[in-house]
Amino acid sequence: MLAALGFALNGLAALIFALYVFPLARLSGRLAPLSARIGAVATRINETVASGVKWFALGLVLIEAAVVLLRYVFSISFLWMQDAIIYLHGALFLLAAGYALHVGAHVRVDVFRRAMSDRRKALVDFIGVYVLLAPVAAAILIAAGPWVAQSWAVQEGSAEGAGLGLVYVLKSFIPAFAVLVALQGLALADRSAAALRREREAAA
Repeated sequence: MLAALGFALNGLAALIFALYVFPLARLSGRLAPLSARIGAVATRINETVASGVKWFALGLVLIEAAVVLLRYVFSISFLWMQDAIIYLHGALFLLAAGYALHVGAHVRVDVFRRAMSDRRKALVDFIGVYVLLAPVAAAILIAAGPWVAQSWAVQEGSAEGAGLGLVYVLKSFIPAFAVLVALQGLALADRSAAALRREREAAA
């Protein structure tokens, strides 16, 4: 199982990053419809994931309120509830990261960007995807793959007996984060390539 899971993660990473050739082709005026379709599918995947993950925020608030109520009113606490808060928090931020990139809700240094033209912004986004986003996502997948696979192989549980025994699920959010961000990076590269191509054609 360990080898199979690692192989599956590596195969998925190879497939996603092989698709990064399409925005490059679109920049040169080729394969534009196919690149746009791939970008749209990537965005739709993140939108679908985000539509489900958003409910984790409600669960997080309700469980946190219950923990406070039980502790300070009834003087009791349950470790599994505290673990659930950590799990939901991790899932919410890691699984929604791709969608945050899609809607521009990620942290961005706007000191220089705000003064840039649309063409310069598209160029920075395009280069940033290939120089920073894609390599970092690939590094996370490569580094986390064996670690997560090992956790699944032993069905890693909580160090505390009363905690949630799903540490292997919690760790799985890390490669999932890398995949979702890599997919949205693909869509961002396509959108940037389309904008740069339009600018080039308009200037011709």
